[in-house]
This record gives sequence, C-alpha cells and structure tokens, in this order.
Amino acid sequence: MSLGISEEMLEAASTLERQGRIAEAITFYERLLQERPALPDCWYNLARLQRHAGHYTRALASYQEALERNVTSPEEVHLNRGVIFGDYLNQHDAAEGELKKALQINPNYLPALINYAGLHEDYGRRELAAQMYERVLALDPESPTALARLAGLKDFSHPDDPLITRLHAALRNAQISLADRANLEFALGRALDACGSHEAAFRTYRQANRHSRESAAPGTGDYDPALQERFTDQLISVFANSAPQLLQPQTPSSAAALAQPLFICGMFRSGSTLLEQLLAGHPSISPGGELDFIPVAANTSLAPFPASFHSVSAEQLSRLAADYRAMLAERFAPARYITDKRPDNFLYIGLIKALFPQAKIIHPVREALDNCLSIYFLHLDQAMSYALDLMDIGHYYRQYRRVMAHWKSLYGSDIIDVSYDTLVQEVKPQLEQVLQRLGLGWDERCASVPATGRAVKTASVWQVRAALHARSSGRARNYQAQLEELRKYIESPLYQ
Repeated sequence: MSLGISEEMLEAASTLERQGRIAEAITFYERLLQERPALPDCWYNLARLQRHAGHYTRALASYQEALERNVTSPEEVHLNRGVIFGDYLNQHDAAEGELKKALQINPNYLPALINYAGLHEDYGRRELAAQMYERVLALDPESPTALARLAGLKDFSHPDDPLITRLHAALRNAQISLADRANLEFALGRALDACGSHEAAFRTYRQANRHSRESAAPGTGDYDPALQERFTDQLISVFANSAPQLLQPQTPSSAAALAQPLFICGMFRSGSTLLEQLLAGHPSISPGGELDFIPVAANTSLAPFPASFHSVSAEQLSRLAADYRAMLAERFAPARYITDKRPDNFLYIGLIKALFPQAKIIHPVREALDNCLSIYFLHLDQAMSYALDLMDIGHYYRQYRRVMAHWKSLYGSDIIDVSYDTLVQEVKPQLEQVLQRLGLGWDERCASVPATGRAVKTASVWQVRAALHARSSGRARNYQAQLEELRKYIESPLYQ
C-alpha cells in the first residue's frame, strides 16, 4: 500500500484496535474502503473486527470482498468464514464448504485440517475425524492439539495402549508450552481414568489444571472467592422480588421471531448437553447450543451488572429482548422453542425473566461430587478460573446453590429441575414432565441422540452420542480419598 492518507488511516485504525475501541476502528476501515475499495488486506482487517464485534453477516461480506480482490492467503479467509458459519450462525454445511475450499487451495493448511476434523467430531464422524488428526500428525508429528484430540476419540481399556504411550512421549518433550502440556495431560488423564488407573489419572489431572493455570494470560486463571460471594449477594439483593412485567407485547416480524427461547442452565457438566440433544428430537424444539448473548449483554450494555438493573428502563429491556429474538431468527430455523443451553445463564435468571417473563428455565441437577469432579477433569477456558482447583470448584458450587435457591423462591413455577442421574436411567418419565410443562406431548425421537447427522458443539459430543448409560453416575466413588476434603466442605452448612 502506498504512503499517504490511507496509511495514516490504517495506522489510526490499528491504534484504535489496540486501545479496544473496536467500533471506531471499524468506522475507520469503512471510510478507508469507501475511498479505496481495492485493498484486500483492509477488507480482511475490517472483517476480523466485525467478527470480533459480533457482526457476523457483515464480516462474511467483508471476507468475500477480500477474496474477490485477491487477498493474500485466501485459505485463511475461507477458514475464518467457516468458523463464522459453524460457530456463530449454526450453518454447519456452509462451514464445511468453506473448509473444503481452504484445503483445495492449500491441502496441507494445518488450521483448516484441525478445524475440519473438529467439524467431523461435531457431526459424530469419528473415523473421519481420526483420519484427519492422523493426517495432521503426519505433517506435524509434534502437534499436541492433534494428538490430544485424537486421544479424545478413543475408548481406552488398558494403560499400555500405544496412544497412551504416544501421550507420555509427547509430555517428555521439555520444549512444549505450558498450554500444550496441559492439553496433553487432560487427554492422558481421561485415558488413564478410562483404564481404571485412578490414582495416576488424578495425579495427571492435577498437573493439567496446574499447568493450565500457569499458562493463563494475566488477569485470568485466579479465582477470587470473596468476589464471587459479593456477586451472589448482589444478585440476591438486586433481584429481591420477581422481575417486573416491563415489556409490552411484541408483534413478531417473521415466522422465526415466533420462537420462544427455552433456557437450559445450571452448573457446567451437569447434563445440559444431553438434555438439550434429547429435547431436540422433538419437532417443536430446535437446539441453539451455548449462546453468549445474555452474559455478553450483562457485561457490556448492562454493566455494571447487577447494580445497573436498579436504573434499567423498559425501553432498554425491550430493545435487548428484540435483539435476542433477532439473533435467534438470524441463526436458526423457525421452531416453537429454541434452546439456549449456556450453563452460566443461571447467574442471570432474574434478567432473563425480565426480558422474557414467560420463559421456562430447565435446570439440570447432578450429584455434587460427580459434578465437581467432572469439571476438574475437563479442559475448560481459564476464564472459568474456579475450574482449576477442586476447592475453588466447591466454593463456586456452593454459591451456585445459594443463587438457585433464591431464583426458585421467585420463579419456582417456571424452573424445571431435571436429575441427570435419573435421566440416564429413565429418560421418558423425566422428559415427559418437561415436555408437559412446555405444552408438548411425548415424541419417541426424544428417547435417544442420533449417532451422526445433528451437530453437537460441546466437549460432551461423544458422551451424548453414546447409548444412554449411568457410568458417569457415582464416578466420584473412584476418587473418595482425593475428594474427602471437598465432600466435607460441600456438605457443611453454608454459613457457620
């Protein structure tokens, strides 16, 4: 690009981005491209910022402009378009098409190969996913991501399995990063647990969580119990009464807007994915997955939440509700209900009921120690800092129990508890009572999750596709000694 006003604008946009002023950076790029539209790398930068801001349709259009103007590394653009289609717009066939285009341009493009393998996992294509991870490892034998994900596809039965040997060998490499080491250790811990090598598994998971915390960016990875208690106190204080009926009846502008949001929330690893996928067998229910609209709204337009709720206007809430419905209409086909199974929405039930007074909340419940152990054994984002230490998980669990008790005191008739441990043994009675509360009848397609075909985008993808079983119920019994301190803490009175 030649020097001049365009360079100055480009530098200004970059400065705004570094300062976190994304909207202004987008405006700068838009002005620049109005003057000089034949700048493919600027279209790429604009698309990247639009994606960051949640303007996914605009980002797709900007990425397309970059492609049509012969952007450098078009395979990367197709990859990014695939991520938007798959992760944000629920258009998995379109995502697959973009990944195929990326690999047609560069058959050895590792990020596209890994993402395509992940898409195969989402669809339940175990063999295809394994083949693609092996292809990555043939190109890059040191890829910890591919090795860890390949191990995640396998059902282990013996600690001498060759894939376990490969995991041990990879961990002996002193040069791998802490983040990659944690990734491999979580995979190894899962393998050892499956083999019944429980002491070795627990030691490995403990190292995995420690390395995950040590690899966290500044400001993440450290859980603050006092801060979590204050937040819980604020929620209970601000939402001391049922949310007022602030919204006026809305006239839907399209068939998709008729959909009612159905919230599935509670502790992570409590069975929310299984519950959503079983309910998705009903023709009146469409699975939305983990939508981030509610927590993002609470932490941006409604910040500082929940204190801001004292001054929130009916117009603000009405606008938020309309934006949420517009998001559903953009991403999902029309249905009577569209599920939002973001687990930590349990923190925002007061806000949800203000936005959607008629909304039902499905609350999956799991035995406490099994639930806490399952969180500790899963490689979660370090932003969920409580998940990296057993006692922190226990503290968070107690705060969750406090706030759920409060929500039930306000909205008990609209909160439907579903026991995970009962669900995996008696699916029909559990789901029938949920469907009845939704005004729907039983459908045999709710009795199981299809092995392939329907996309499932969570860490529970292979568990929910397996035939219903109760193997995860009572799992904590294998770790009684390691969980004794946690058990006593969870069972102790909330305040002493």
